[in-house]
Parts: sequence; structure tokens; C-alpha cells
Amino acid sequence: MTETWRWGYEPLLPLYKPPTERERYDPYPAFSLGSGKLQVGFEALAEALASHRFILMDGEVGVFWEEMRQRLDAALQQLGLDVRWLPTQVALRPSAEIARMLAPFIGNDDPVFGRLFDGQLGDFFDPAKWTTFRPDPSADLTIVYGCGAAFASQEGVIVWVEIPKNEVQARARSGQVIPLGAERPLPFRATYKRLYFVDWVALRRHKNSLLPHIALFVDAQRPDTPVFINGKDWRTALKALSRSIFRPRPWFLPGPWGGQWMKRHLLPPAFDAPNYAWSYELIAPENGVLLESDGVLLEFSMDWLMFASAGDILGDGAKVFGTYFPLRFDYLDTFDGGNLSIQCHPRLNYARQQFGELWTQDEAYYIVDCCPDAFVYLGFQADADLSEFRAALERSSRFGEPVAIDRYVQRFPTHKHAFFLIPSGTIHAAGKGNLVLEISATPYLYTFKLYDWLRPDLDGGFRPLHLNHAFANLVAERRGKWVRQELICRPIIVSSGDGWRLEHLPTHPEHFYEVFRLTITTEASLPLAPSCLVGNLVEGESLLVETADGFRCRIHFAETFVVPAAAQPVRVRNKGRSTAKIVWAQLKKEVCG
Repeated sequence: MTETWRWGYEPLLPLYKPPTERERYDPYPAFSLGSGKLQVGFEALAEALASHRFILMDGEVGVFWEEMRQRLDAALQQLGLDVRWLPTQVALRPSAEIARMLAPFIGNDDPVFGRLFDGQLGDFFDPAKWTTFRPDPSADLTIVYGCGAAFASQEGVIVWVEIPKNEVQARARSGQVIPLGAERPLPFRATYKRLYFVDWVALRRHKNSLLPHIALFVDAQRPDTPVFINGKDWRTALKALSRSIFRPRPWFLPGPWGGQWMKRHLLPPAFDAPNYAWSYELIAPENGVLLESDGVLLEFSMDWLMFASAGDILGDGAKVFGTYFPLRFDYLDTFDGGNLSIQCHPRLNYARQQFGELWTQDEAYYIVDCCPDAFVYLGFQADADLSEFRAALERSSRFGEPVAIDRYVQRFPTHKHAFFLIPSGTIHAAGKGNLVLEISATPYLYTFKLYDWLRPDLDGGFRPLHLNHAFANLVAERRGKWVRQELICRPIIVSSGDGWRLEHLPTHPEHFYEVFRLTITTEASLPLAPSCLVGNLVEGESLLVETADGFRCRIHFAETFVVPAAAQPVRVRNKGRSTAKIVWAQLKKEVCG
């Protein structure tokens, strides 16, 4: 591979877990497996495969399949094995036929939005062509390789090859990813649209069916150094995680409004983008989870954890959400940056009818830190004329005229630990000078931008605006005094004791989650919830979080963590010198049934 094989905004996951400073945010949180559970390199992988005769090497779109075949074939030849390789690509339907099949989902001219694919991964392949995928009796080993390999036979050893989604995107930015059945790489934005609405949807269904049958799980994000685990050990780890406290691996993206707070307070020097706008602390369709053994790191997507143990993780919430993880935490950093775009999110019925989503982006902003003059935009001015507003936005889009946003949209000053509610359809934006912990339902793509301050994106172009989508969803009645009364949260003290205070931070009736805050100087137990808890240490230095069966996890300032339903009850101890505050979200009892 050459140095052009990825273009990412953060460094490639290191092979070995880096040391972290004591009492500091860890960008590579990992669940320890103990010694001897992970293996490294093509030679070790060849030895693990050598005793088999027929292997189905399946995996993600974005894997460098030919590079992997060449390296693994060389390692197998060193063991004296004659190998026949059968690529799944030859079983694909013609590209024109696949394009017709996908047209209802991505065939519009919108550069961002499509509709979620309702088919299966098998729909991309011609079933008749699989009949030729058989073990070669003249070879020592036959390997079917490529996305969809498990379709080739009901026999054979299944090996899954994983690429985290942030690395798929890093490869796509370098033109190294060809969507399944496409003839050539697409521009990045078109590739991401195709992956989001089609490939990743089909692959998720495929992966769910394969989980019990995977013999080896391979993390191939480092093309020359695969890391792998025995399938039985991996499934054991998934079960253990579902009953423990864990942190997903966060990842970080710059943006045209991005700030410097995370670079100053969270990240080591290797994260050297000019700014970081987002931290994906927990976006289950995107984030991975890290396993560690003897210092070596292996990553798998959080989807696998939900396939294995949704009931343990979500508790009663699994009756509603199944294997879908419903809560999202991410950071928006505008310190020394700019305002977010003026935006809104789709109403629930619109998200279902237009995009095929089951849920929508009902959000909230929790202010972790802010400058003295920071603010958020939220709701319309009492006298805002929406027809006039739209006309001004359309002139701006056509002629580059600035819009006097404050004439139409209210803004409110922020302060540490303020909490703003943003049910779908509400016009809003975080202003400059904030570190926002965005608490939300999981869908994350559907931001309808009305105004982006006439500024270019990082690539020099301009981000698309979505005025038709936005004005089909804006709730005009969310304006004036109503916003202050209904969308700026007023905490309610629930209970208190020696060294602690528990508050309820009520959300809007349309939010399916509720939020709590625990202020603690010593130790306390978290109340039982009907679902998992997704928490963050928004003030203080560190906590020790402990389950009833003795599992312990250290959480540092600004870190996001998950407490599965099966891990509750938990007790927290403040290990820092100052008062700590934990904020967490959980599903509402009435949602869980």
C-alpha cells in the first residue's frame, strides 16, 4: 500500500494501546480480555487457517481484499500450502441491474439524503453463480473471499474481516472504496450516501445472521497487520461487555465551525487536524468497541454487541428497539470556532415516510463549558414571519447575501450545566464559544441546514442547504416566550444524601429518553433504570463506577460510558479532589412499557 491509501482526520488506531496520562481522557478505551486472546499478523492468521480445507472469508465493503489475498497467500505458501482463491465479485449481478435495484433508495439528485434500503445483501448476487464456489480437490485449501462470501456454501469455516466505519470513510476520501456492485469509486459524498442508505444497511442484516457461526474475527484496519480473535472467545467477550461498564471508542472530525476545546483538553498531539468540530462519543451505527490483550488492540463495530446481547444492554427497552441502540452522545466544539448552521431535524412521520427511518433526531444540548458571551439559537422570534424568512434564505442561497438571523431566530445565553431541549422540527444551532454535549436519539444524518453563514466547507466547497425539507418540518409555534418556558430545562431535585444530590432534567414529551444529573463529593448508588444508562462525567476529575458483582471502571472528565441494564445496580465513587457531576440519559419508563 502507498501513503495515499487513506485520508483521515485522526490517526490510524495504533496496534498497541498507548499510555495515557493519569486522570486524563482516554481516546482509546479498551475492555481487557486478559493475556493470550488476540493474535497479530498474516503469518499467525495463516497458521490459524492452515488446518481447514474450505474457508468463507466474508467482510465489510472497504476491505482491501486483493491486498489481503496476496499477503495471506504468501504466508500460506510459506507453510507449504497450495491455495485456490475464489472472489465473490464474480457472483455479483451486472452493475446496471444493481443500479436499477438501488435507484428507489439513492437515485434522486440530492447529494445527502436517500431512503434506507429494504432488501438483503443477497440481492446483490446471482444465486446461480454460487454453484461454482466449491472446494478445489486439487488444492490444499480453497478460500472464497470478499463481501458476501458466506452465501457461497452452507459449509466451510466463516472468517469475518472488519473495517471500522471511520476507516472506511478515510479510505473513501482517497478514492479507495468501491460500493458493492459499483464499477468504480465514487466521489466521497456520493460514496457516503451509498454506504449509509444501502451497503451498511444490508451488511448489518447480514452480520446479524452470521454472528453465531464466525470462527475467526479479523480487524483489518491496518492493512499490513491484521489482528484477530477466535470466534468463541469473541462471543464470550461480547457477553461479558453486556454485563459490564464500557466505553465505545470515540472518534473526532473537523468542520467549518470547529473549535479548539477538545484539542486543548482531551486529545494527544497525534490528533493534529486544524480543529475538531465533533466527537462521536457514542453513535452506535458508527462507533466501535476496543478489546485489549497483552497491549494489542482489536476493534469491532458496536452493532455486534447489540446482536449478541440487546436484552442485557437495553433491558425492557429491547422490546421496543430490538437490536437498535437508541441513545446518542456526541460533542460539538465551537471554542474559537464559529456558529453551527441554522438547522432543524425531521418530524417523526416525515423521517419514516421520506427516509425509511424508524426514529428521528430529538436532541438536547448540555453545556459542559462555554465562554462568557456564548449562546445558542433556539426557536423563532415571537414576531418572525416565516414567508419573509424563507425568501431571505433563498436570496442568500442564490446571490450570496447574508441573512440577519437574529431577526427571525431567538438566541439565549449559555452557562455551564445549562440544558436546552430540541425536539424535532425546532429551529436551532449552537453558537460559537461552547462545548456542547449533544444528547439525542440515535439517527444522526438528518440535519436540514437553512443557513450556513456563507462559509466554505473544509474542501473549499459549500455544504448543501435543505430548505424544502426544513420548511416541511419546522414547527412555527415554537417561538417567543413558549421557548423559554418549554425548551430551557429547569432541574428538579429528586433526592439527596450525605455527599450527593440527584436531579431530574425533564425532557420534552416528544423525547423518548429522560436525563438525570448526580452531584457527588463522596459516593452514591445510581437509581435502577428500565434500560441502559449512557453517562458522562461533565464535571470533576474521575469516578470509579462499580457493578454489584465487582466489575470496576474508571471514568475521567468528559468521558462517555454505558451501563447496560444487566450491569445495574452500580455504585459510583468520586476519586477526584473536587465535586463531580454525572449526567446520564435513559429510556422513559412509558417507552419501555
